[in-house]
Amino acid sequence: MTRLPPLDPAALSGGQKALYDKILSGPRGQVAGPLEAMVLCPAAGDPLQELGGRLRFDGVLPGKLRELAILVAARFWSAQFEWHAHARIAREEGLDEAVISAIAEGVAPHQASPEERIVHDFCHELHEAHGVGEETYVKAVELLGQEAVIELTVLSGYYTTVSMILNTFQVLLPDGIKPPLGPR
Repeated sequence: MTRLPPLDPAALSGGQKALYDKILSGPRGQVAGPLEAMVLCPAAGDPLQELGGRLRFDGVLPGKLRELAILVAARFWSAQFEWHAHARIAREEGLDEAVISAIAEGVAPHQASPEERIVHDFCHELHEAHGVGEETYVKAVELLGQEAVIELTVLSGYYTTVSMILNTFQVLLPDGIKPPLGPR
């Protein structure tokens, strides 16, 4: 059971309704999952969802690398809703099913491209060790570029926050969807 009340647009305060309408009319086209919590706290939720939108729709990382990074965060936090939403997007962006399955199982995706592998290794190391070692960092900059590595770090932090929101407020999966991730 979710800890959030159902969103009723007619019952939202002025700031909440403005944020609700902003998200609804933007590229996401819906207010679901973590966005529901963000709407209920617009002072924090608006800049947070704005950052997420920029990372997702205006970032420098190619879509499949962005989604791979999101899946690593979702797996680390066992964020079921996030995994459910972004595994589908990762497939649409061209990420191989074997890579998605490896991340779900908590193992390194050995069949990944060099760029996919460094994104996985960078993000996995960042989450697990709370930092990135010199070898991983240098390789990431060589393969992806400095700007992409900065974006990858911010993306990991953003989706950590999203995962914390999902887990704290026990945001439910859509009806009929079983939790896609097993225990970590």
